[in-house]
Amino acid sequence: MNIVEIKKRSSELILKLIDVWEKSVRATHTFLSDEEINSIRNYVPEALYNVEHLAIINGYDNYPIAFIGIEDDSLEMLFVSPENRGKGIGKTLVKYGIENYGINRVTVNEQNPQAIGFYEHMGFKTFKRTDYDEQGNPYPILYMRIK
Repeated sequence: MNIVEIKKRSSELILKLIDVWEKSVRATHTFLSDEEINSIRNYVPEALYNVEHLAIINGYDNYPIAFIGIEDDSLEMLFVSPENRGKGIGKTLVKYGIENYGINRVTVNEQNPQAIGFYEHMGFKTFKRTDYDEQGNPYPILYMRIK
């Protein structure tokens, strides 16, 4: 798996990453309605343009199949296309972030047990819980860090 660090973020690439994001969210965030996903989608381009470090893994057709966003020592986003889950791609990206950027923190929706299990497997432990997400919506958030 070849990880590509993205310095220049073209609008074409951002559209491809939004596609990966949406497919991943629809597969894993089953607690969100279509309306909520569409609303959140409006903020994804800005997040992708502004996150400090962005790295992707492309598939055989040179189309992104996964990406990671890192800010300081925090994993801000990790999305893998549904058809590529369970193949070690997320693990590869998280290890890359730990080794190259010192990732030691992540926030996870409590209603996404697969993600919680994944991060626990990667060595993260919950140290804090809130009843609402960062936007004030009633989605409990777990704050995890590597100890």
